[in-house]
Amino acid sequence: MAQSEQKLVTPASLAVDAVLTLAVFVYFLLILRSHVQSENPKWIYIWAAYGSACLTGVFWLALQMFRVVLRFQRDNSAKK
Repeated sequence: MAQSEQKLVTPASLAVDAVLTLAVFVYFLLILRSHVQSENPKWIYIWAAYGSACLTGVFWLALQMFRVVLRFQRDNSAKK
């Protein structure tokens, strides 16, 4: 079976992933600030960023899985 020579990862897709991931990180950071039980603004941002990093990692993994499934479905529909 011949493999297509099409690139799976392009600079444009990396840029889109980076922008989406950064936007999600900032969104979670802003949301999680109100859930930190501290009066010190430094600690509020540290713990909110720590939680945002974990949630953003899950988002990045889900985004990559979405790209793989989408690519697989497109390849299968093109073969039919």
